[in-house]
Amino acid sequence: METTQNTLSGSDNAKRAAAARALEMVENGMKVGLGTGSTAAWFVRLLSERIHREGLAIVGVATSSTTVFLAKDLGVPLTSLDEAGTLDLTVDGTDEFDAGLNLIKGGGAALLREKIVAAASNRLVVIADDSKRVAELGTFPLPVEVIRFGVEYTRSAVLDVLSKMDVAGAQVELRKVRDGALVTDEGHYILDLHLGRIGNPSRLSAALNALPGVVETGLFIGMADTVIVGKAEGWCEMHFRDAPMDTSELMRNEDA
Repeated sequence: METTQNTLSGSDNAKRAAAARALEMVENGMKVGLGTGSTAAWFVRLLSERIHREGLAIVGVATSSTTVFLAKDLGVPLTSLDEAGTLDLTVDGTDEFDAGLNLIKGGGAALLREKIVAAASNRLVVIADDSKRVAELGTFPLPVEVIRFGVEYTRSAVLDVLSKMDVAGAQVELRKVRDGALVTDEGHYILDLHLGRIGNPSRLSAALNALPGVVETGLFIGMADTVIVGKAEGWCEMHFRDAPMDTSELMRNEDA
């Protein structure tokens, strides 16, 4: 049964609208990166509907075990990134984006695979609702994926880096689940950095990635080509990396 907007909340309608607009960019024969999170899940659902309705021939590369399970359940064909090589397009969500289309990602603990898949893609399209738009990154806690060995030493090293950065706060917490520390798909831990504001995301990203225990950060700097912002009324804003945000294209998506 196809998804409809009749009984959706405003937030879900916005997410669905953004996902539907991104789906228009998918063409027959493409290799497509499939993101993680509630908004990316809408894209996977709508992609499945189009595959079954039109016979669209694509192959997906999932960014998490959660997305693997969803895609398999919905009949979206999958392959590995090693088999696919360079991807034509990746569609993913975000936890925050700013006017330069820089992102914070990793709320779903998939930031490492998400960044690898994004880097392997000719185009990264981010889908979101208006709640993800910020003037400066940092309101959402910044996830940092770290190896488990020496995690407390790494945490101390992260705090030392933060003391030298233009941030509003410096609280660092190990992400936990009911049974203890959360373990990512790649077997790592996540440190959540509560910063309030990040004055220089590029400098912070470079400094954190230089630490031996850090695997990757949730700062996606200069990676997104397009951000599609869905609205509760069912239309979308299109923001492009090389265009000022206040002159970005406004598009109504009649199918959303």
